[in-house]
Amino acid sequence: MFAELAVGGFMVLLTVLIHGVGIFGLGRFLRIEAREEAAEHIHPMSPHGIMVTLALVFGLFTLHGIEIWAYAVVYRIVDAIPTFEQAIYFSTITYSTTGYNSEGLDAKWQMIAAIEGLNGFILLGWSTAFFVTVVARMGRR
Repeated sequence: MFAELAVGGFMVLLTVLIHGVGIFGLGRFLRIEAREEAAEHIHPMSPHGIMVTLALVFGLFTLHGIEIWAYAVVYRIVDAIPTFEQAIYFSTITYSTTGYNSEGLDAKWQMIAAIEGLNGFILLGWSTAFFVTVVARMGRR
């Protein structure tokens, strides 16, 4: 059980770090874009503004993808799931808290899946809060 908690704790720290750095980078990108839009009098709902919003969504999606793949790599390293494809699928449904079941997962590593579910819930919430804040600010310009 200690190994599961240690690996799970490490993964929480790693994914929060990845997410924090990614959100920081996206925030910088958005501040630069906002200055350019203000200087050039570009409306947020213009084609340019829509492309910026799509870039933000893609950036958030990419962050979550990196974090899901990181968990999948761990599942393979500890040999908790037989193939990488299965590990990616399992990690995706666990991270997104869909979590159908732990079929195919080695029972001694189930705590990592539980931790991933909680971790994914928090990180998805963080992204949602960030996105809603950005969209609300766009509406005020």
